[in-house]
Amino acid sequence: MALDQSFVGRTYPPTEPYEVGREKIREFAEAVGDANPAYTDTDAAKALGHPDVIAPPTFVFAITFKAAGQVIADPQLGLDYSRVVHGDQKFAYNRPVRAGDRLTVTSTIETIRTMAGNDILDVRGEVHDQNGEHVVTAWTKLVARAAEEA
Repeated sequence: MALDQSFVGRTYPPTEPYEVGREKIREFAEAVGDANPAYTDTDAAKALGHPDVIAPPTFVFAITFKAAGQVIADPQLGLDYSRVVHGDQKFAYNRPVRAGDRLTVTSTIETIRTMAGNDILDVRGEVHDQNGEHVVTAWTKLVARAAEEA
């Protein structure tokens, strides 16, 4: 059954703040194999004009995907998460994520469409810091695969 188009434009409440820590940034950089010293060395980050270490560009996925969980878990939407695969991800940054940021995410359903029986859902996550400054917008595409016929 196709998802309800009336959910397009629905915005969910902001998440609780997520405090970005130096160690989380370091662990993430190591996990993705990115040895950029701006991710692990405060002096190197400051030499590039940042007040502290910065996070790799895909770091923010962890908090934006968690925020999209509000959409996924919305019982009125009726998304069958057992059939969902991650279809795409993109980011538009105003500035890098920095250690010490306290980030909140507000998720909005941008589009819902059906293709070949699959429901495709685009969720936009607006990420703001503790001062209300817009840091990054993340778009997550979720594909709910069509039910297999018996």
